[in-house]
Amino acid sequence: MSFEKLIGNKKVKRILNNIVESNNVLHSYMFIGKTGIGKKEFAKEFAKSILCNEEYKKPCENCKSCIGFEENNNPDFKMIEADGKSIKIDQIRELTEKIVEKPIISSKKVYIINDADCMTKEAQNSLLKTLEEPPEYAVLILIVENESKMLNTIRSRCIKIEFNIIEKEELKLYMNNISDNILEACEGSIGKLNSILEKKEMYEEIENFVEKMHTYNALDILNNAEILYNNKEDILEILDYMIFLLYKRILENKSIRIINIIEEIEKTKKRIISNSNFDMSIDNLLFNITDNM
Repeated sequence: MSFEKLIGNKKVKRILNNIVESNNVLHSYMFIGKTGIGKKEFAKEFAKSILCNEEYKKPCENCKSCIGFEENNNPDFKMIEADGKSIKIDQIRELTEKIVEKPIISSKKVYIINDADCMTKEAQNSLLKTLEEPPEYAVLILIVENESKMLNTIRSRCIKIEFNIIEKEELKLYMNNISDNILEACEGSIGKLNSILEKKEMYEEIENFVEKMHTYNALDILNNAEILYNNKEDILEILDYMIFLLYKRILENKSIRIINIIEEIEKTKKRIISNSNFDMSIDNLLFNITDNM
């Protein structure tokens, strides 16, 4: 089964495999878990398996449905994403109009609502009637991080499938030559890891700076701080990673100086967010780091 190529959440794989193999597919599911841990990819593989025309091996990868799915051209599948910051009522109205049309190449139709917890209240209410009286061939998969943002009437009509964060060892299998610090900073999110990997050199440079910081004198700190001055667009991400690394050091060495540096980094973040002069904010941070070394 194609779930095996996905990372983590072995229990969820077993549950979804059993549903498909037993042909006991219900009308509505809610995939719940932290952003970036693979819920969307699991939902797509689940949808592909449900829509497959092969009786025994799903997905077969060879039938018209599977081929269409891989080519993003399966007429019985639809992914709904946020329009801006929310999923709006017009998007759900279109879903409710189209879902009553019978499937074209499969025995079912599958709709995935990604980030369903950003649906407006009006959109959720519009979806409710479909959940209450779904067409016999329809399957809805709602992907959420914050279940409490969903109406109780929607939550009660969905089969809930809980996703866990991905363990560090599993992330290691996914990507070699990544430091333990980066893996821990991902907090079990494959999405966050992929985002970090796009800036791997930057993260490694930050690690090197923080690791050697306690050995630097004032001039060394200024000479090795280009990573801060040259990455204005990513500075909040950089400062957050510095805080993460310094908190780890506190566990090894409960130094009041490290706590002071963390406080200064937090102040710097606030200055930058409030549009204070960027270079002056970094200058001030480095001088305070020097004072605490």
